Amino acid sequence: MQTVKLGRSDLQVAPLAFGGNVFGWTANEQQSFDLLDAFVEAGFNLIDTADVYSTWVPGHSGGESETVIGNWLKSRNCRDKVVIATKLGMEMGPGQEGLSRSYMRTALEQSLRRLQTDYIDLYQAHSDDAKTPLEETLGAFAELIDADKVRAIGASNYSAKRLAEALQVSERLGLPRYETLQPHYNLYARSKFEGPLADLCAREKIGVIPYFALASGFLTGKYRSEADLSGRARAGFVKKMLDARGYRILAALDEVADIHSAAPAQIALAWLRARGVAAPIASATTREQLADLTAYVEVNLSDAEVARLDAASEESSD
Repeated sequence: MQTVKLGRSDLQVAPLAFGGNVFGWTANEQQSFDLLDAFVEAGFNLIDTADVYSTWVPGHSGGESETVIGNWLKSRNCRDKVVIATKLGMEMGPGQEGLSRSYMRTALEQSLRRLQTDYIDLYQAHSDDAKTPLEETLGAFAELIDADKVRAIGASNYSAKRLAEALQVSERLGLPRYETLQPHYNLYARSKFEGPLADLCAREKIGVIPYFALASGFLTGKYRSEADLSGRARAGFVKKMLDARGYRILAALDEVADIHSAAPAQIALAWLRARGVAAPIASATTREQLADLTAYVEVNLSDAEVARLDAASEESSD
């Protein structure tokens, strides 16, 4: 399978990341192992998680996803076959958040223990920490890289201004730079990334690996009315997308999907690739869902099809 390079790092990945937020949440350990096996068998290698997954579940304290992945890595003895990306910085508990040097060291060791590995391929700042100087954060990342515990670093949820500042600090002080950005970006959510942030990533050759690539499942087409949300774990995320613009997007996805004899999810992911995304992040809880996602790499949209999806999803139209 053709791979893509993440930024200027030496990380080569297949063009789809498995979103690990489901591990230990909507997929138990046995299901997660089966999904990860299928993902690797299909030729993919990028697995994205975070220490904070899944603190939102009653009774969870964070680290559940990393623990499942770590158990799978140990069980399958396949560490060299995958690229593990995790994140830090979101609140894990009182006093356990941010990007200070001392906390980053602690957070890394905890993630390494849960993942049962000696190193993390891509270590990402989960959100900006305005209270900590960028010099301290990037200096701490440099120390982790020098200790061979991290291969490359990335950022998530950074504004164009703060990402530019971080890149300037790295260049000025000779520190490692953020090689990837993980923004909230999909066919429904476009405005926060497109524009200055996307332009900066293109100009600086930052690898873009967006989360919510399928808008919490909305872009798969399985949610067509509020009745479809009953009993669904992601109902709260999806409900707000059942609006006039959302229905236009679904109609355009259906139209283009018919042309390619493909699923709407495949078209939504192919649109991201056409937009220059390196590896969209998407989740699945069954092998059937995963097969639909991985098959997207066979879909190549025409300029006219991309324009059709662009027009349907234009955020200023309502």
